[in-house]
Amino acid sequence: MAKATREAYGETLKELGAQIPEIVVLDADLSASTKTAVFAKAFPDRFFDTGIAEGNMMSVAAGLAASGKIPFASTFAVFGAGRAYEQIRNSICYPNLNVKVAVTHAGLTVGEDGATHQMLEDIALMRALPNMTVVVPADAAETAQVIRWAASYQGPVYIRMGRAKVEDVISPDAEFVPGKSTTLADGSDVTIMACGIMTQQALQAAKMLAEEGISARVINMSSIKPIDEAAIVKAAKETGAIVTCEEHTVMGGLGSAVAEVVVRQCPVPMAMVGTEDVFGQSGKASEVLKVYGLTPEHIALEAKKLVEAK
Repeated sequence: MAKATREAYGETLKELGAQIPEIVVLDADLSASTKTAVFAKAFPDRFFDTGIAEGNMMSVAAGLAASGKIPFASTFAVFGAGRAYEQIRNSICYPNLNVKVAVTHAGLTVGEDGATHQMLEDIALMRALPNMTVVVPADAAETAQVIRWAASYQGPVYIRMGRAKVEDVISPDAEFVPGKSTTLADGSDVTIMACGIMTQQALQAAKMLAEEGISARVINMSSIKPIDEAAIVKAAKETGAIVTCEEHTVMGGLGSAVAEVVVRQCPVPMAMVGTEDVFGQSGKASEVLKVYGLTPEHIALEAKKLVEAK
């Protein structure tokens, strides 16, 4: 069943709100879109709409965390990671406060909203910050697990979610563990590592490759920081080639994080599927993904090139 990760976020917040009275939620006038309105309706006295003032929202969240609350601060990724970067850096990460920055509408699948709203640099920004954990859940079920984990974890967390519906790829019973990946398909010729909506694309690519006699391992790498170094090294040694896939620029995101491990511990040929040094553009989400090569066909092509070159 296809479901947007942001929908699972709102539902899980409401569920946790009944269990953990310390949870409070902040939003920047986008609660209908981020789905924090679900929490607001259930717990109006623990919801704070700070208006279109994301920097202030992060500072308020920091103050609430310093007072013993567990704040989830939400807005679109371009505003949360972009407009409020300084406050996240200096007011949340520097003092290592217990704030969960849970953003939605990340990546190209914002579609018609265009380049100004298609945040493609946020993983790079957030994973560079000391003390920040960065997570990009693959589907609704994993999102629910990530939110439950984040509520119990002491420290800053950046959770990146999308606007579009995504297919189920993770077992609802799977427990999210930071720094650990999930192997969704085994393979011996090449490994495809993906996060977010690209995880379902990677699985489709693996099926295409199988039809051509190429065995592809698929790994869901939702934990970007910390990253599963052991799984990366194992994949490099056993398959000899790695393709990374992300709805994000190839500069500083999942591909860069994987490459940093590979080059230090087990160098193998790599390809990175993501946007290049460009902004997005307006259009239907599915069509925009095609324009930038974020498709199963392109992933399969890049994987095939690596296998043939070995």
